[in-house]
Amino acid sequence: MSKGNVVLGVLAGVAVGALLGVLFAPDKGSETRKKIAKKTSDGAEDLKERLETLLADLTEKIESVKEEAGELYNNMQTENTKKDDSQSTKVPV
Repeated sequence: MSKGNVVLGVLAGVAVGALLGVLFAPDKGSETRKKIAKKTSDGAEDLKERLETLLADLTEKIESVKEEAGELYNNMQTENTKKDDSQSTKVPV
């Protein structure tokens, strides 16, 4: 299971639990609505922060893979050039 799915599952569980807790609390309707709005806002901010972190991690990994791929490509080009040079300097018998 991916890290992102786990995070989303946990956040969904927290949101549902908070919503049910607020709905069953013995408050006036207006107070309950305020609590729901606050919990929703808090949950949205938390989700936004987690998604930003996930995006930053993914961006970092993509850049790392791009660098490694570039290095591998350059190494392969260097090896091919060395092979071509060594074959062209041999004198046919």
